[in-house]
Amino acid sequence: MDWALLVEFLKGMIKPTAALAVVAMAVFLSYIQKLGLEAEMAYSIFRAFLQLSVIGFVLQFIFNQKNAVWIVMAYLFMVSIAGYTAGQRAKHVPRGKYVAGVSILAGTSITMFMLVILRVFPFTPRYIIPVAGMMVGNAMTVTGVTMKKLRDDIKMQMSLVETALALGATPRQATLQQVKRALVIALSPVLDNAKTVGLISLPGAMTGLIMGGASPLEAIQLQIVVMNMLIGASTVSSIMSTYLCWPSFFTKAYQLETKVFSSD
Repeated sequence: MDWALLVEFLKGMIKPTAALAVVAMAVFLSYIQKLGLEAEMAYSIFRAFLQLSVIGFVLQFIFNQKNAVWIVMAYLFMVSIAGYTAGQRAKHVPRGKYVAGVSILAGTSITMFMLVILRVFPFTPRYIIPVAGMMVGNAMTVTGVTMKKLRDDIKMQMSLVETALALGATPRQATLQQVKRALVIALSPVLDNAKTVGLISLPGAMTGLIMGGASPLEAIQLQIVVMNMLIGASTVSSIMSTYLCWPSFFTKAYQLETKVFSSD
């Protein structure tokens, strides 16, 4: 173990520890208002400290390696966790975790490949892992919402879908409006964020660069790239999830799989 690195880390934790004062204020207010959130707040911040500390040392290790395998392993780990989380949101979609994982993998890997080919980012851990983390996290949220909304909309309009199928429509044609609605709802927050970026709040990547000493102009350039890649990855992932959901929603005879829509 690199003891010098550990000592330096512990010294650097003085300010984050001091910032616990605002959490203590939140816990106190929760107690005064009888919200019952004190234990959950304490657990949440403890877990955040632990997770971020561990990932900090893991990233430090990966950054010191020159083997691309570590980049791929870290990326696949993030995709796996994101797929599981998004699948949990859409728990009534059959094989939801698999659908979400493959969709997130497709959207983020295609976007990442394009960024590397266009030489926007070099293929190094210091660039790829943070960028991949932002894309995977965003795609996770959008994919989970898309899958859940699509299933819920089809359930609410089963009679319309069944009528379209009876008239000879394919599953895609019969659920076209539900798919569009699910995609619009899921992607709207990403697009709204792009419309208001810099006007309401400064995004994390831009803020980090400025606080790290970079010029605002450099920070803006990176943030534009970030917004572009988030829109690209989220769009591909959400659309992919709708295609992968269809086989679970319909039988081979082009009829609705009623057991998928029977549970709440």
